[in-house]
Amino acid sequence: MTGIEKLSTVRGFLLDMDGTFYLGDRLLEGALRFIGLLREQKKGFLFLTNNSSKHRRQYAEKISRLGLPLTEELVLTSGEATALYLREQHPGANVFLVGTPSLEDEFRQHGFRLVEQEPQFLVLGFDTTLTYKKLWALCDFVRAGVPY
Repeated sequence: MTGIEKLSTVRGFLLDMDGTFYLGDRLLEGALRFIGLLREQKKGFLFLTNNSSKHRRQYAEKISRLGLPLTEELVLTSGEATALYLREQHPGANVFLVGTPSLEDEFRQHGFRLVEQEPQFLVLGFDTTLTYKKLWALCDFVRAGVPY
């Protein structure tokens, strides 16, 4: 069975982005051809990333700039996955979040209140604005038993 024949048995694909579909600011060889094959065969796909520093819209815009027009609905970040899970389990909770402003916006959009005192939950993401003060507070909350 050829690779293309094997594709016919799969309904959808979860695709990593950085280092798998693109590297830096260029698509990897065969990336567009692969997506073309998926679309020809009407296969679903979703781009995933464990990088929580940006909103899915920003990743979709990047991939679009690189040559594959893409809507944000076809991207799921670890930050969004965390917000969706926490919203399902504890909607509107008070959260102490260590992460980028984009991640903070993501959690606010999902109805969470970001707090610096008495959080119900802790969220730690990639943070380009990390300070000793944030790290110290996070450690204090972990020691106090706040779920993370």
